[in-house]
Amino acid sequence: MPGPRGTGAVTRSTLRQQIADALRDEVLAGRLQPGQEFTVKEIAEQYGVSATPVREALVDLSAQGLLDADQHRGFRVHEYSLDDFRGIVEARGLVVDGMFHAIGDGRLSRLRSGEARATAALAGVRRRGEEAQRAAGAGDLTVLIGYDLRFWRELSALFGNPYLSDFLHRLRVQSWVCAVQHLRRIRELRGVLWCGHTELVDALSRRDTAAARAIIDAYNAHSLALIERLGAG
Repeated sequence: MPGPRGTGAVTRSTLRQQIADALRDEVLAGRLQPGQEFTVKEIAEQYGVSATPVREALVDLSAQGLLDADQHRGFRVHEYSLDDFRGIVEARGLVVDGMFHAIGDGRLSRLRSGEARATAALAGVRRRGEEAQRAAGAGDLTVLIGYDLRFWRELSALFGNPYLSDFLHRLRVQSWVCAVQHLRRIRELRGVLWCGHTELVDALSRRDTAAARAIIDAYNAHSLALIERLGAG
């Protein structure tokens, strides 16, 4: 008996996403360096898969700004400049400020099932923040990036706008890709990385948008100062 229609397409789509996620993690881990070149064939052989899902995954990552496509030479990891990082931080700040504006309008309290659901959801986000803070305190950059991305993904999802959530996630991945090339050069990261996740959630739980904005302003200033200092050598 034939299987359900579309199974092959779903499998390929899942594989495509898995490859894209794996390559993104390779870039964030610093194992794929800015400017490093590779071909579809090389990645397909590395993961033991066919070329089609690999090509689709690489095109997806190019659309997200993580790779550059060269029609004749394959792909290379995008090289972000300090000016790029400044622009990304400014953009993510504007998106987050829009989220805080929604809180002021009472949109968060009207989330789906109402106030109780929003409070429970924020508690879950806070747990992600606690893990991120532990990783930051330990100087574990790889673990921090994973929990930080989940933290912001889940926090932005509370506002019920998937376009905003996807855009912020893309900006945060790009900012980490830009920052990681500098941060990986530091032997000891304890006490260097931002760890205000739970403080931010607590401010949002109180609907204290002024405090939340102050936390984000301090975070952005910290990020810019750190990466500009490292980028200057």
